Amino acid sequence: MADKKQGIDQTLIRDLANILNETDLTEIEVEQDDLRIRVSRAGTPQYVSAPVPAPLAVAAPVAAAAAAPAAAVRDNKNAVTAPMVGTAYLSPAPGARPFVEVGSTVQEGQTLLIIEAMKTMNQIPAPRSGKVTEIMVTDAAPVEYGEPLIVIE
Repeated sequence: MADKKQGIDQTLIRDLANILNETDLTEIEVEQDDLRIRVSRAGTPQYVSAPVPAPLAVAAPVAAAAAAPAAAVRDNKNAVTAPMVGTAYLSPAPGARPFVEVGSTVQEGQTLLIIEAMKTMNQIPAPRSGKVTEIMVTDAAPVEYGEPLIVIE
């Protein structure tokens, strides 16, 4: 009975909260033995995109020319693709500096962008180290599963 834990380790909770702030995560959960602690940000920034006006009609030759490069990038083995359907955000908050830009050197695991799906902000990590040569998505744009997002050479 003397071994029974008295209360919850508040230092651990503070450390987890600091990890949230340092990494821009929205939630973290730790489980050890029979203790499970989940720390979540209640004030997570919500991204709201303004309605996008309908595009103007484009002549057929221009549309056909634009489709060819998109198909080439979709087949590019260096393209990082969307792991889910959602809305892509290139920065951690509206008006903030983007996670990466064309020409940036990234390390494996570094956050490239965020995809919001079902009101959850999901950080998309770089699958490998390299140089960002192309960003295929615009900020606050809807993305589909498997859609190319960023090319890392």
